[in-house]
Amino acid sequence: MANAMLHLTVGTLQLHGSSGIHFQGGNNSVRLVPKGFKVEVGFCKRGICSSGEKKFSIIQASASQTSVFDPVLSPSNNGTHESLKKSNEAALILIRHGESLWNEKNLFTGCVDVPLTKKGVEEAIEAGKRISNIPVDMIFTSALIRAQMTAMLAMTQHRRKKVPIIMHNENEQARVWSQIHSEDTIKQSIPVIAAWQLNERMYGELQGLNKQETADRFGKEKVHEWRRSYDIPPPNGESLEMCAERAVAYFKDEIEPQLLSGKNVMIAAHGNSLRSIIMYLDKLTSQEVISLELSTGIPMLYIFKEGKFIRRGSPIAPTEAGVYAYTRKLAQYRQKLDEMLH
Repeated sequence: MANAMLHLTVGTLQLHGSSGIHFQGGNNSVRLVPKGFKVEVGFCKRGICSSGEKKFSIIQASASQTSVFDPVLSPSNNGTHESLKKSNEAALILIRHGESLWNEKNLFTGCVDVPLTKKGVEEAIEAGKRISNIPVDMIFTSALIRAQMTAMLAMTQHRRKKVPIIMHNENEQARVWSQIHSEDTIKQSIPVIAAWQLNERMYGELQGLNKQETADRFGKEKVHEWRRSYDIPPPNGESLEMCAERAVAYFKDEIEPQLLSGKNVMIAAHGNSLRSIIMYLDKLTSQEVISLELSTGIPMLYIFKEGKFIRRGSPIAPTEAGVYAYTRKLAQYRQKLDEMLH
């Protein structure tokens, strides 16, 4: 995977021959086997791998390009893969994008690609300050600019100072032109995967309409039903249930395996796609999830350990201390950052 070239890993990564693998999202995956063996490429769906005709691309790399680990994250001793897997603890950060220009105008936005307001930019920067001591190895965002802006701006505040880089796999030229040819630069980068499956739910014929005027036209009860029911979509749009089907499936297929391998992940997305994921993480019912509110630009922290998600942060806490009850591993990470940066 492209992120396999860029993400922070524990130990040493050996790439054979003159090529490395560049990931193209979706259900594609790359399995990197231990040193001395070849790289195998497969396509997975919910853990079931098979060959297929989906495309992947190659980025040039020398055979000596082996190490992409982070000294802050790597353990002091060498254990087996299985022991590391059993002891892995990963952070999952969820951030709803900051205020957009259409949020400000009280318009239904949905999948229309609208940027952040000045306030939204400030919210994203503030979110970054709150996660500045939390390790981030990979970032997933929606395909919409407001979520991508939020992720990028948040990472400008991170104390590790790694650079988030969006992976471009739209076509062969995009893949070739976005190659990185410096091993040192790769080590100081964080891959950003943009996926439409994490987009806001599509509001159909409501997109671009003023929310108050729509309520006046169709009635407050009908508009409330469209906005807050679980399984009733607006005209030619998606219900929360439909949004959850794609968002949760993507989370299970693409994000959860990264957490299982010990990688720390940040997701910058939208109210309904994040609400859907939280429904899965917290095992909420369809009635519980419709009353769940997420503030813009406020991060929420989960710890993934031994196959379970543990919520460790509140979306409404005003301070870092209130948002994060640090685990021992996160406290150690922060201590190492302090030692390295001072």
